[in-house]
Amino acid sequence: MRVAVYDTHSFDREGLERANASGQRHEFVFHEPRLSVKSAALAEGCEGVCVFVNDCVDAVVLESLHRLGVRVVALRCAGFNNVDQTAARRLGIAVVRVPEYSPHAVAEHAVALLLSLNRKLTRANQRIREGNFTLDGLVGFDLFEKTVGVIGTGKIGAAFARIMHGFGCRLLGFDLNPDRSLESEIHLEYLPLEKVLADSDVISLHVPLNTGTK
Repeated sequence: MRVAVYDTHSFDREGLERANASGQRHEFVFHEPRLSVKSAALAEGCEGVCVFVNDCVDAVVLESLHRLGVRVVALRCAGFNNVDQTAARRLGIAVVRVPEYSPHAVAEHAVALLLSLNRKLTRANQRIREGNFTLDGLVGFDLFEKTVGVIGTGKIGAAFARIMHGFGCRLLGFDLNPDRSLESEIHLEYLPLEKVLADSDVISLHVPLNTGTK
């Protein structure tokens, strides 16, 4: 299959070519622009397109792809809120996606962002580059014994909660389908959303983007 790959970075090219090397089952055509109404024409001669989170795959774009003969949209991401699934079904275009990322990789990145915010690392780094070594405004706080609210305790949220348990935090959680094993394992306490928001020093979101969570 000939596939147009949009919003391509070097790591995308390397990973896809490496995965395809053994069987050479597909021919990839790499494009730097994101998929949009203007760039849809780049998929001419291709049966499939490969897109990422910032590509636009709405009804208008899908109509354009359909006219070009595209029959598969492959997302190299877990989220699919940027795809008009109703239009895809109507046009007979199959949509496939990555089932999941490493939950630990995402959770650890979330903790890295939390520490960067708490300890003002970005601001401190910028000051150092400017030759400014003052500490004013750079004081953070200990996470130890703070209350951390985890909104969404699926695989990623649970991994994040376990890491914060290691920091010595009190854990609150909200999920439509609570993971009761977390209550005994790391003493996470499930509460109504409003209570979690009110009682937490830190909030971490681990839910899909949809009309119910927006």
